[in-house]
Amino acid sequence: MSRKLFGTDGVRGRANTYPMTAQMALALGAAAGRYFRRDGSAAHRVVIGKDTRLSGYMLENALTAGLTSTGMNVLLLGPVPTPAVGFLTRSMRADLGVMISASHNPHQDNGIKFFGPDGFKLSDEAEAEIEALLEGEIVPARPENIGRAKRIEDGRGRYQEFVKTTFPAGLRLDGLKVVIDCANGAAYKAAPDVLWELGAEVIPVGVTPNGTNINDRCGSTHTQTAAEAVVAHGADVGICLDGDADRVMILDQTGSVADGDQIMALLAGRWADEGRLRGGALVATVMSNLGLERHLAGRGLRLERTNVGDRYVVERMRAGGFNLGGEQSGHIVMTDYATTGDGLIAGLQFLAEMARTGQAADALVRQFETVPQLLKNVRYGAGAAPLEAASVKAVIARAEGQLAGKGRLLIRKSGTEPLVRVMAECEDEALLGQVVDGIVAAVEAAV
Repeated sequence: MSRKLFGTDGVRGRANTYPMTAQMALALGAAAGRYFRRDGSAAHRVVIGKDTRLSGYMLENALTAGLTSTGMNVLLLGPVPTPAVGFLTRSMRADLGVMISASHNPHQDNGIKFFGPDGFKLSDEAEAEIEALLEGEIVPARPENIGRAKRIEDGRGRYQEFVKTTFPAGLRLDGLKVVIDCANGAAYKAAPDVLWELGAEVIPVGVTPNGTNINDRCGSTHTQTAAEAVVAHGADVGICLDGDADRVMILDQTGSVADGDQIMALLAGRWADEGRLRGGALVATVMSNLGLERHLAGRGLRLERTNVGDRYVVERMRAGGFNLGGEQSGHIVMTDYATTGDGLIAGLQFLAEMARTGQAADALVRQFETVPQLLKNVRYGAGAAPLEAASVKAVIARAEGQLAGKGRLLIRKSGTEPLVRVMAECEDEALLGQVVDGIVAAVEAAV
């Protein structure tokens, strides 16, 4: 059963435009409610979290109406990080968790992500079944069985207390000055509070959400703001989260950025030394740098690659019994602690290494030398299929021949935006630019 509505990370689109409309959210809520109430029993519940986008109010209300219409009891968490929804779905014994967020995208976009009762994102098969229910008539609950909605005031606090338990006992962050950029998003209260409670001197950035400034010149996709704050305040380290706080970028004391690959390399090495790295492997996507793979091999560890998307990383981790994985973009998944990427927990693990070793951030963020990598995106319109064009296929085939034995090439459509992503790695940077620019030009001509 195929999926049309769901992408690699739930349903996503521009707010008030299909599929991110109130009508679709209402129908999607009803379909999800019916999917989880197939046995007809009572006392089913769902938790709903959201980030700080203005459209979150609209979608939250519509989802609540759809879910309660099928007899689901709704627990509203308000603005919380995506990993908090995964945690609280399990903690509160809910049948379903819902996060309303478009992650690192601008405020005009929004999305709906579903979590199962185990706190993990729903499988492709489950999402396909919910889509199938959307296409038919969804039977509502009897009047006496309509669900109730209740706002949970301490959801964020519960998550914060859990997050602190992942920080090593006996360690504190006393003496560390930390810039935390919350991207005016879901962690704008939780992240600074946790760092302060663990002893850090906190310099908050991106903590004044107004509904339209999420990810706007701040956060993990725009680290310059935090870098300037690190330098201006003489901070020891910077932590940049995205809009729903499931990804992170680390800045050293000079403002230089370490991506997810470097953070995963650090954690993999540390966990391997402690005998904690299950399976002797790290799970990452095809986007991770070749330098990471070489670094791990040098330590006798493996890199298991998956398709792009943290859900596919998690699926491979669960199937293989691995406990560390993630994406170059900053999703760091540690299944010992969380069911999905958690930027705040990953940031705390990095800070723990600083506190434990006494080393400066710049000594920890450079775990390996990266192979030159170039990524460019080409946006296309509705209905276009540029990768099917013969002219594009010919240019890609020629590029593969040029890189044979020298590097690698990855061409893919984004699962969350109408983009073709063109990525290549090669020690010869002149050849790298020539290959990527050639493919980009061919795709642009095709669209």
